[in-house]
Amino acid sequence: MNGEILKIAIPRNHEDIGEFRDRQFYQESDRLKLNYVVKRGITIKTTTKEGIEQGRVPDVSVIDRTLWRAERKAYAVLESPIELAVEVVSTNWEDDYVDKLDEYERLGIAEY
Repeated sequence: MNGEILKIAIPRNHEDIGEFRDRQFYQESDRLKLNYVVKRGITIKTTTKEGIEQGRVPDVSVIDRTLWRAERKAYAVLESPIELAVEVVSTNWEDDYVDKLDEYERLGIAEY
């Protein structure tokens, strides 16, 4: 909040669902030989409707492999749109359905 980085613990069920989806997308991408990588914990640069830049960390991110490998030593937030952002809806569902969706749509990212 206000520029501070906050680590928020998530319930085990939420983690299990994210991990399950991660494996499904990875397996399907591999089976179809798609040029994607599937990652968890990747920060995506977004902008709020008020114009404030921030970072979102989808539960699962499907990223173009070429984009992912373009800067192998980079630590920074991904600023280019990714292929798909997966959010496991939790008790703060309003954030998941309203704010996150709005920010991902503004970037042209599909949300699942």
